[in-house]
Amino acid sequence: MKPLKPSIAPQIALLAPGFRAISIQVIAAPLADSDAGRRALEAACRHVQTADFPWAQAHLEAWDSVFQAFGAKPKRTPCSAQALRKRVARDGNLPSIDPVVDLYNAVSIKYAVPVGGENRDAYQGDPRLVIADGSEDFDTLKEGQPVNDPPEPGEAVWRDDAGVTCRRWNWRQGVRTRLDSHAQAMWFILECLPPMPQEAASAAAQELIDGLTIMMPGAQIVMETLQPG
Repeated sequence: MKPLKPSIAPQIALLAPGFRAISIQVIAAPLADSDAGRRALEAACRHVQTADFPWAQAHLEAWDSVFQAFGAKPKRTPCSAQALRKRVARDGNLPSIDPVVDLYNAVSIKYAVPVGGENRDAYQGDPRLVIADGSEDFDTLKEGQPVNDPPEPGEAVWRDDAGVTCRRWNWRQGVRTRLDSHAQAMWFILECLPPMPQEAASAAAQELIDGLTIMMPGAQIVMETLQPG
């Protein structure tokens, strides 16, 4: 299978100076430990309640500022890591959804970093982080029914040739590319702003890779760092 070639538009550097991302592509193997994701999720919820990283809140506040810069309202539509952590603060935990989803949510919660998980086979062309013009399609659900909810002009979005795959940078994933543990090819993206130390970003990526390796021994995993341009 031809690997994806994710890219980040130069305009993103103006919107979020110092932004960097870690891309992880996976060819899946049979699921050997279906409980690994749930264990990681429970450990991550305990971590944020007892021994959080000193830079974590600053990282989330930096995402709030970036969202405001492209016209989003972070209190209403926060970055994905902020949304997950708010649920943990409210409920004390997060319910298990799927082994792979649980795992990347665990990394996001623990490291206060937005983590996207995508079904590689659902992509049409390569993923790219761009500024939307408002004409793009975005498939989502409202009241259980499929609808098209295009982005606002000027909004930061991930997209492929068919349309937007994630609105407001990392706020809401589309239906078409959603990931679960049945996918044969997976793509993960960890998104970091300057308050997150480089060593913490590397540790988060490695924790995701280690978890996937435990979950599906024999998976083929390739990691690369992305920057705008």
